Amino acid sequence: MNMNINLLSGGAANAAVTGVQDDFEKETGCAVHATFSAVGAMHDQLISGTPCDLVILTRPLIDKLIASGHVVAGSAQSLGRVKTGVAVRTGEQHPDVGTREALAAALRAAKGIYFPDPAKATAGIHFLNVLKALGLDQELSAAFRVYPNGATAMQAMADSAEPGLIGCTQVTEINYTPGVDLVADLPREFELATDYTLGICTQAQQPALAQKLAAMLTGPASAAMRKQGGFEF
Repeated sequence: MNMNINLLSGGAANAAVTGVQDDFEKETGCAVHATFSAVGAMHDQLISGTPCDLVILTRPLIDKLIASGHVVAGSAQSLGRVKTGVAVRTGEQHPDVGTREALAAALRAAKGIYFPDPAKATAGIHFLNVLKALGLDQELSAAFRVYPNGATAMQAMADSAEPGLIGCTQVTEINYTPGVDLVADLPREFELATDYTLGICTQAQQPALAQKLAAMLTGPASAAMRKQGGFEF
């Protein structure tokens, strides 16, 4: 391969990208160099000048980048919406998290609470607000296990030998991490469904290839895979 395409993406879209990457590379002869982390961190990398042809963030952040001239107007396309869910290690009992009271009880019972960066990750920001709404942000702070993004948080929880752990992040990051199970979405009053949206960067070195990858990520060829992973559309 003698061409590269650079992609910056929120972690929730990791599996969607890897699911089409092989076909894209075989068809185009172009290697995909992708970086996945919290959407805030990916936004900051793009703004700071990190080479990027295609970016996948939340819809509000893509709109902001279009307004600032970093993403081509009219290039935004949605991969689908992703809800935020609760996870436990595979093989452990699934607690009831269906109501405010049940979720609070499950969190209080946990030996450790795994979640992504509450400053830059969509799910982390939201989950900290849920903890505050439940009055648990101070009470349970010693149990917090915070990681840069949801994928690393779930992997760390899967790798831990400690029993009685619980986690919260985007359901796609839970579904595609071996060793953890999705218990349920957050209770309806705390529901968060995030629209993950891509855009072609105005400084793209491979705009035509970025458009092709965008079509594969949002089109019918990847729809079943995205739905299985937790995207809704």
